[in-house]
Amino acid sequence: MRKYKDHLILSGSKIKDALLILDDLAMDAILFVIDDLGKLQGSLTDGDVRRGLLKGVSINDPVVKIIQPKPKFILNSNYDIQDIIDLRKKNYKVFPVIDDSGIVINVINFRLIKSYLPVDTVIMAGGKGKRLQPFTNDIPKPLLPVGDKTIMEHNVDRLVKFGIQNFWFSVYYLGEKIEDFFGSGKHRNIAINYVWENKPLGTIGAISKIDDFKNEDILVTNSDILTNLDYEQFYLDFIESNAEISIVSIPYNVNIPYAVIERDVNGQVINLREKPTYTYYSNGGIYLIKKSVLELIPKDLFFNATDLVEKLISLNKKVRTYSFQGYWLDIGKHDDYKKAKEDINTINLD
Repeated sequence: MRKYKDHLILSGSKIKDALLILDDLAMDAILFVIDDLGKLQGSLTDGDVRRGLLKGVSINDPVVKIIQPKPKFILNSNYDIQDIIDLRKKNYKVFPVIDDSGIVINVINFRLIKSYLPVDTVIMAGGKGKRLQPFTNDIPKPLLPVGDKTIMEHNVDRLVKFGIQNFWFSVYYLGEKIEDFFGSGKHRNIAINYVWENKPLGTIGAISKIDDFKNEDILVTNSDILTNLDYEQFYLDFIESNAEISIVSIPYNVNIPYAVIERDVNGQVINLREKPTYTYYSNGGIYLIKKSVLELIPKDLFFNATDLVEKLISLNKKVRTYSFQGYWLDIGKHDDYKKAKEDINTINLD
């Protein structure tokens, strides 16, 4: 996997060195020129080299002689998702992300990722997976294979596709195996932190142990879900709604095989529906939450995500659902696991 530093070159480097790197980058051929501190100085493409050579510049000259001094970039501490969408619409394929000091800390490549969401992600991976025994006797459920990846890998890789960089894994049962498998995340160009539960803390209680989130919005997801959810659309809906929390909801249809009588409290029939279908919305186990809401989660106590939702409703806070019509599967039972291994050959998780 290409690292963002593959696109960086020091300002004192020779043009011939830049040509070698540009050739290696192939269809992603653009370099971002930095000084010795890593601060962005400009950009450089094959076209810049050709124009420089036509003007008499030598390939042994430093690259600063031919750079574009004002490349497009994203300031990591001050951007919103619309900035990313606008650049994508204008067909900017590759551009750097800088910190407040002007140092390049990442490079966005829309050939490799879909978006660059300003959210942190917590993946709840501490459960024992009892309903999937004996598979989970020695392997934590998130590491069960589905196709050529584990369940949790499918989740992580798809989140990375949407530009998410900062991850926290909440672990408990066989958590050391999850930590050994994913490590620091460096090989995926992400940062993974581990939150160890000293006892089961429910589906969201472990978040009370985290106090160093980088962003103001937090995505929380169960680790045993297989889905092709568009996280950018989910995030846009969350921002536009100005909700405190948004829950991915999955439509669940119930077909009644008989005519249904609707009546009032006195037994008077007011309607008769022939074999109706009722649609209910199930909790999809994926949430977007404002960081300020997390203070409602008690420290080191068992606490479910549903407890947080009920608390917010009681406080008259805005709780929103995001109805999702795509592929979603909660791998909780043997039948679910069998279905996941069958479905993975036909669903698109890219």
